[in-house]
Amino acid sequence: MNTAAIYHRPESEFAYLYDKDTMHIRLRTAKGDVKKVNLLSGDPYLVSQKWYQEPQAMLKILSTDLYDYWFIAVTSDTKRLSYGFTLEGEDGLSAFYGDHGIYPLEEKYLAMANNYFRMPFFQEIDRFKSPEWVKETVWYQIFPERFANGDPTNDPEGTLPWGSQDPERQDFFGGDLQGVLDNLDYLEDLGINGLYFCPIFEAGSNHKYDTIDYLKIDPDFGDGALFKKLVEACHARGIKVMLDAVFNHMGDVSPQWQDVIKNGENSKYADWFYVREFPVTYTEGKDFENASEITYDVFAFTPHMPKLNTANPEVQAYLLNIAKYWIEEYDIDAWRLDVANEVDHLFWKKFRQVCDETKEDFYILGEIWHSSQRWLQGDEFHAVMNYAYTDAILGYFVKEEIGLEKMVSEINSQLMLYPDQTNQMQFNVLDSHDTARLLTETKEDKDLMKQVMAFTYIQPGVPCLYYGDEIGMTGGNDPDCRKCMVWEEDKQDRELHQFVKELIALRRTKSSILSEGTVQWLETNNVNGRIVFERQLSNQSIQGIFNTGTTTITSEISGKVLLSNGVQVTNQHSEIAPKGFVITSK
Repeated sequence: MNTAAIYHRPESEFAYLYDKDTMHIRLRTAKGDVKKVNLLSGDPYLVSQKWYQEPQAMLKILSTDLYDYWFIAVTSDTKRLSYGFTLEGEDGLSAFYGDHGIYPLEEKYLAMANNYFRMPFFQEIDRFKSPEWVKETVWYQIFPERFANGDPTNDPEGTLPWGSQDPERQDFFGGDLQGVLDNLDYLEDLGINGLYFCPIFEAGSNHKYDTIDYLKIDPDFGDGALFKKLVEACHARGIKVMLDAVFNHMGDVSPQWQDVIKNGENSKYADWFYVREFPVTYTEGKDFENASEITYDVFAFTPHMPKLNTANPEVQAYLLNIAKYWIEEYDIDAWRLDVANEVDHLFWKKFRQVCDETKEDFYILGEIWHSSQRWLQGDEFHAVMNYAYTDAILGYFVKEEIGLEKMVSEINSQLMLYPDQTNQMQFNVLDSHDTARLLTETKEDKDLMKQVMAFTYIQPGVPCLYYGDEIGMTGGNDPDCRKCMVWEEDKQDRELHQFVKELIALRRTKSSILSEGTVQWLETNNVNGRIVFERQLSNQSIQGIFNTGTTTITSEISGKVLLSNGVQVTNQHSEIAPKGFVITSK
């Protein structure tokens, strides 16, 4: 038995309250090394009653290329628990594992009260909680400057005709909030029930990530009255609204930064930023958004986005007021936090408290592209943009950078980083304003695009559709992924639109299973590329069969077919073409 690989950590993703009365417990062992794991558990004050003589079998739930993960859900009448593990190795060895490590499986060690891990008390206030409505949401990301031009009177100087050319970094095409309001019928018909807006606050750029005034709608987009009307119209249709907050940095034409430029170290805002040397200077690069020899900290290497010092109490008060203002004044439902991993944890804890106090069931999403346990402990964010998860999917299905086994390993590894209720909230994106569009990544192979979307939409977490993907828009990396929305139906892929509409309906209709159900890999065949993936909740299940190989495969179909592509069905058997799939329920 590889005892060095055995791992558990109390009060973490390995041991947490799932609901107020139920505790989830996980254990990690080396892959293929352990035959059987039991949990020994009971009240910490009653070890003398030998509750350790009543083992409970744990279930092996997921595996990575290195580890197996075991799981059990337990309760306690006293709301406190001591627990440890007994293990039987494939080599026949047995052991006890507890808070003091590995011991021989002998009663004298089992009887020692301090050998056990503890959940001292089921503290409901400390439990990770998330808004239930998020589980039922399919998000639609809008880059406001490129979605629709509803009011030409607010177009900035130099606005180009809509869709007249592929966008450059500093182009304007006149998209605005009126354009969104005018197209709510389209969005509702598509089936989405959550709108995620890239920044709409006053800023100098087309992307608006260089904020000038956080309390003002950018005049290019409209005004506060129009935005309030838009939010009310969305809510009337059952659509939630999420705004993008850029609290890591500010625009360089903001009044605060301009004061620093003018007054240097004597500026009352000098400590709002990270300035290493006064006066602030930089050497221009070849690109507007890059520079060298910058004497202050910035986002990436962009001199026009000086980084905010969120440890400064004045900056904290300023930003927390903004967080509260948009919830109170406009009744928004969620914040998406830009470059969230570069802002200090103490600020985010205060931010979470303000949001929770201002509106019940408010959703907080952080832009983090990597493993994010520190931000997802229940006192900062509810979820992150789950790039690390979807990177595994794209890496296998689309980019062919990793094999099937590695994709499964990476997905399972990500799921084991967080409590189940966190996984249910994660924000799954296949593309965005920061990446090449999915159809471009698939080399405009729409069957592959459909397969990848279908696979992603039945994963844990909530899906987000980037505007225009549903009608076949293409685009490389920024700025090409920010083209103008195509509204002429004769230029849209209406068949793809219908597919996406059906996929969204599936995700919403089966939201309880697809958010809360267990994950089971029933088959991952490296030879013919067949994946059989199942989500199960109580006596209900959703199963997807995906052909990622190069030849047609034959599969039995059990249950009702919910959605398929590239499939011919005869006598309860299906012929699934390469890049095809079938999703069933029973």
